[in-house]
Amino acid sequence: MARYVNVAIGQLGPVNKEDSRAAVVARLMNLMREAHQLGADLIVYPELALTTFFPRWYIEDESQLDSWCEAAMPGAETQPLFDLARELQVGFCLGYAELSVEQGEKRRFNTSILVDKNGVIVGKYHKVHLPGHREHEPWRAFQHLEKRYFTPGTEFSVFNAFGGRVGMAICNDRRWCETYRVMGLQGVEMVLIGYNTPVHNAPAPEHDDLSLFHNQLSMQAGAYQNGTWVVGVAKAGTEEGVEHIGGSCIIAPSGEVVASCVTKGDEVAIAHCDLDFCQIYKRTTFNFDVHRQPNAYGPITALKGEALLADGSPRHQ
Repeated sequence: MARYVNVAIGQLGPVNKEDSRAAVVARLMNLMREAHQLGADLIVYPELALTTFFPRWYIEDESQLDSWCEAAMPGAETQPLFDLARELQVGFCLGYAELSVEQGEKRRFNTSILVDKNGVIVGKYHKVHLPGHREHEPWRAFQHLEKRYFTPGTEFSVFNAFGGRVGMAICNDRRWCETYRVMGLQGVEMVLIGYNTPVHNAPAPEHDDLSLFHNQLSMQAGAYQNGTWVVGVAKAGTEEGVEHIGGSCIIAPSGEVVASCVTKGDEVAIAHCDLDFCQIYKRTTFNFDVHRQPNAYGPITALKGEALLADGSPRHQ
């Protein structure tokens, strides 16, 4: 029996700091209703969808930082989205800032969850590749302090959901080939990626005109090289004076873009995704069991960089 999933992009326009959680959740629900009318089984929302992208500000007040985070999921303000998912029988993937307290230790994560058609969380992911910087850098037009505010995740898990093998990644993760390959080795058939990507790259402004190109290039390569669908969903437009790229799209295992958004606001696009199509690549060009040579890949895990070992200590050549 063929395995098809109708997947919708739930792109969001700007979310500003004065926007309430309830107002943002109402926008997400409107996108879900539209996706349902189009026949969606699953809608994917962006990274940090419930709030403005607060890592652009240097914040010293811990209580203010915590106010951007969700201590429970679902909580009182997000429960209506879960209720609507169950009513419409549409699953979703949602990015948000998570506040976790474990054994008395407080940590924040840049998180995505996967929710099934019954409104039940079936997977959680913590962003691994945190971009940006840790200390305040006043020379920047805006900050990017994810390394300061979040704890990095430690794994790329894949979940049995929506009739296939589904994984999640967040924003900067999409630029790293290891993201897709670790999930590819677990048989992933669909990778869901939310992002908030500014047009301007302060350390390398030469990249600014290439932001959309690099976004699509990295996801297309990950899809093709691992025989998987990739769904990339943006928070787009000018948010708090910072322009974001948009470019939300759905990419087939062939590397071809099969659906995309055309605005920088709230928008839905949908694709009919055949999970069995992954096997055309997984069993031929990228048949890992037949063609991979792990014995030649030792430096990937032995080294952190050109001059550092995996544990961060200096490499002596």
